[in-house]
Amino acid sequence: MLYCAPNELPVSRFGISVSRRIGSAVVRNRTKRRLREILRPLCEQVSGGYDVILIARNGIVDAEHAVVEQAVRQLLLKAGILCE
Repeated sequence: MLYCAPNELPVSRFGISVSRRIGSAVVRNRTKRRLREILRPLCEQVSGGYDVILIARNGIVDAEHAVVEQAVRQLLLKAGILCE
């Protein structure tokens, strides 16, 4: 899930939220690291001036990296903030 709101800054900021329902602290931290690693190259392609919050859902724990990366890319495209 992705929430996006404009801000008054020239850069975009990202936040990641992983609920306890996802799993233990180890699983939650691993999920956050995966999402940060996916976002790192995409940050350069995101339009400036947005606050973006990614909220992880249950399926992310067992999903392959490529599937999660494609889902994040699709969410950013759907939000209209990814410039390719």
